[in-house]
Amino acid sequence: MMTAIARILGGVLAISSVLASSPAASAKSAPFDLLGPSLHVAVTHDGMTLPVQWVPNLSEGDRITIRLDRDADQDTRYRLIAGFLRGVTERPPKEWFHDAKSWKDDKGELSLIVPKGARQMVVFVMPEDGGDVNAVIDIVRKQPGTFVRATQELNQASLDRARLDAFLRELRAVEKRNPAGIASASKALTRSLSIRLDTTCLQQPVDLQAACLADNREAMLLSDSHTSQLASTLVGAPTDLALQLSATRQGGYGQYSAYIGVVRDVLRLFGAFQSSQLQYIPALMPMGDSDGKMLLNAPLSFGKPTSVMVAAMPAIEAPTPPPLRLVEPEKALCAAPDLIVPVEGAPLVYATHYAHNLALRMKAEDGSPVDIPIAADARAGGFKVQSALPLDRFAPMVTGQLVGEWGFAPFTGPNVALANPAGRNWTAGENEALVIGRDNEVTLRGGAAHCVTSVGMRTASGGIQPVKWTTHGADSLSLTLPLENGAAGDVVLMIGNKAGEAVQRVTLPALEEAARIDSISLHAGDDHAFLTGTRLDQVRKVTVAGMRFEPGQLTRVGKGDRMILNRVGDAPEDAPAAGQRVTAEVSLTAERRMQVAAIIAPPRPRVSLINLSATNAQAEQGAALALSPPEMVPQNARLTFAFRAQGGDALTGDESVEIATMDGSATTRIEAGKGYDLQDAHTAILSFNPLDSLGAVARGPLHFRLIGKDGASDWVPLATLVRVPEVSSVTCTEKQGCVLSGKRLFLIAQIAGNAAFENAVSVPDGFTADRIELPGPPPEAIFLKLRDDPNAVARIASGKGGPAPAK
Repeated sequence: MMTAIARILGGVLAISSVLASSPAASAKSAPFDLLGPSLHVAVTHDGMTLPVQWVPNLSEGDRITIRLDRDADQDTRYRLIAGFLRGVTERPPKEWFHDAKSWKDDKGELSLIVPKGARQMVVFVMPEDGGDVNAVIDIVRKQPGTFVRATQELNQASLDRARLDAFLRELRAVEKRNPAGIASASKALTRSLSIRLDTTCLQQPVDLQAACLADNREAMLLSDSHTSQLASTLVGAPTDLALQLSATRQGGYGQYSAYIGVVRDVLRLFGAFQSSQLQYIPALMPMGDSDGKMLLNAPLSFGKPTSVMVAAMPAIEAPTPPPLRLVEPEKALCAAPDLIVPVEGAPLVYATHYAHNLALRMKAEDGSPVDIPIAADARAGGFKVQSALPLDRFAPMVTGQLVGEWGFAPFTGPNVALANPAGRNWTAGENEALVIGRDNEVTLRGGAAHCVTSVGMRTASGGIQPVKWTTHGADSLSLTLPLENGAAGDVVLMIGNKAGEAVQRVTLPALEEAARIDSISLHAGDDHAFLTGTRLDQVRKVTVAGMRFEPGQLTRVGKGDRMILNRVGDAPEDAPAAGQRVTAEVSLTAERRMQVAAIIAPPRPRVSLINLSATNAQAEQGAALALSPPEMVPQNARLTFAFRAQGGDALTGDESVEIATMDGSATTRIEAGKGYDLQDAHTAILSFNPLDSLGAVARGPLHFRLIGKDGASDWVPLATLVRVPEVSSVTCTEKQGCVLSGKRLFLIAQIAGNAAFENAVSVPDGFTADRIELPGPPPEAIFLKLRDDPNAVARIASGKGGPAPAK
């Protein structure tokens, strides 16, 4: 494992070993797995001193202390050279370079002040034998731009190394403790450290995953949120493009790294000044807690050419705080003892000591600030609190802010909403009850919603099962309780939380199947509403926005119920307007209550019937029937009626008129140009044939309603549709009486010679003949009582010896 990790640490971050003009220069890049001399660097800024590993940038006027340690068991003497650069095209003055000897009284220590105008700092370490300090200084001053590029590359390589070191360090810890957790840990680490993985390794057996990740040098790509577009551009990009981008501010200042597998062609940078006397070797500065030994990718040469180790210090520029962002900024967190604030966007926070003295700053209820120490944890994917939270000092919801220092500069991170679980208990709504036989939606309030980790349900039968929940705001939970196969009795809800407190219990009664309310429909200005659902016979009253409704007519529609609700009393002055959301409180039997949400519909159109006429259809050579009372309409008649829009509503012709039987068994809709016409903007005329529009078996009371863009009007009674027989002739003689001939005579219930139906002849059920005899003296008219309605009477004139004349 250690060998594999060493390979990935060096291989993926290799700049190049092609740094000399020797034949070895064309060899494959060697990893940075060779230890060089120990270089200790400290930075003093405004009286505060930090190791250079804690400093992301230097500033003009900073004091830089550099000490070169020599191992006690080695006799090698080293020269230390430090210089400042001020730009790609500006030659640094010679006085900006300083050197020291490790074997002298100063023990190889330099103490320098960052001069005004400096932008980069570079450090050279070379063996004393054969070392030419002036040659090093001269080549830097001759080609400053090349060394500016080199310092940027080396800085970036050190930062990349730090991120991969952190990844593999955490991976080793997970493998040692729980090999099965490598896949999940890798996911968190790659997000924290902005490393993209080839997931092929995670498809291997558990005991091979860590080794695969460590061995596969092409498995990782360092990326950063600031330059995701550059990352997409560089996939498969040639090395020279990677070098061009790495020299930019985005590419060279720790914000972006090209493919780790791409060997950086430093030969282009150093090849111009290699000589037979000096061989330049890149050195990475370790970023973690270490003994300061530089990391080399090639062994030192103490002969000719003499090796010169090149190390870069942080850039000299204004501090740039880490661009931290919350992983889920819209989500509140639970202020539990093990609080973790998930953040991303700045992988160096997890891989270096740049961010330190971190705290979560909150404000107590009395207004005093409270700082809770936190620490970056790459495996947790955020900042973990390091001490107990004084929850009793905070409001139910409190806002915290990440604060700390970035090198020497203070910085503030994002704000995070925190839910305080202290002293908060869950309760159900007043008179909340459950219904056996279906899923139940329940809302709990009062607790800390963002602290809930689990919800369980124990039914009256003793079984316990998990329950799905969603949070709504800071103190509300919506639950779906599956009680389709439950038993009546108490249901106990058990709510677990992150705060380490005991599981809270809420008990609710579960009753047998009760009424189900699907919807309530109420139009602005109406004195009635409509309720749909099942078992609506259990409804006792309904209250909507201060208006009380009582149950009215209940009808069965399909598999459900439909109930008319009649308002009691006048509507209040502040009655809800169209479009307003309301909640209806439905009171049921057994003291149960339900709530249903609704939106007040626009005022419905209002119409009234003002005239009605029917033109009887007469069979060829047949007898005409006169039907009474007037509201009775023959099925085969042409029905024409007029109605008027009320309340100032205007008719446009875009409406339609629906006509139906009261039981809903037959219905038709008539539109403009197809029987619907306007007299003016307030009066409409409609004509239709019931037989054609409603069908041959339609009968009974009819009603109509106007359907417009704002909905439908109330149903308005229209007429009673009656099917009539097709009487072809009535023949009467003094001796034989009268004979009525025709079709569909089974529609006649009784036939008589007078309106009182004295001595009436009843027509038997299932009558199939085409004639009916009425004995006795011929009457002036024959009266027929029809089967469709006991009140419907048809009158037909009698004749002697031939068909009755039409009237």
